[in-house]
Amino acid sequence: MSPLNPTATPFLPAISSLPTLPDTTLTSTLDLLFEPTSELHSLALPTIRTCSFASYDELIDTLRGQLLTIASQVQDNSEGKKKLHHVLGSHPRLGAPKVKQEDEELSEQSKNEQKQLRGGDENEARRLAELNEEYEKAFPGLRYVVFVNGRGRGVIMEDMERRIKRGDIREEEKEGIQAMCDIAKDRVRKLLKSAEEAV
Repeated sequence: MSPLNPTATPFLPAISSLPTLPDTTLTSTLDLLFEPTSELHSLALPTIRTCSFASYDELIDTLRGQLLTIASQVQDNSEGKKKLHHVLGSHPRLGAPKVKQEDEELSEQSKNEQKQLRGGDENEARRLAELNEEYEKAFPGLRYVVFVNGRGRGVIMEDMERRIKRGDIREEEKEGIQAMCDIAKDRVRKLLKSAEEAV
């Protein structure tokens, strides 16, 4: 089987077929659900190869459990913690005006999920950029991750301020993992709906 064609309409392979698919197809599938990162590929591929899942939500919940275990058991400044932070840091900064980040194209999913956070009031846009910087200074190695879910900049900025003020990196890791998995489940719903409509 050939790798996924990046120019084709994104699709999710049948969940039951995942253990038999080539690594290139599995990593492309993971990149549809999460932001692309080799650290997540390394964690997820052995799980996908050795477990069977009834749904994509079940797969995402399993990966969430693994990431939460790493967050709770791995020591600070260890390789495991750096890998976790790289996974969480793979998400783009919220409301960033550029379509590129660190020389990588943002995924189409990220562009669509964040479109209401771009443009508009310049003061709000500037404040959002400042909050991204404050967050990353408060929690080195992390990036603010949230399931936007149609919420506007004002609500998101209130949440960012709350989390910066709380100042708890352990809670940030947990919230980031949960948000990343909520985003992935939302992407599954949209991809499956799109596939149904295309039939």
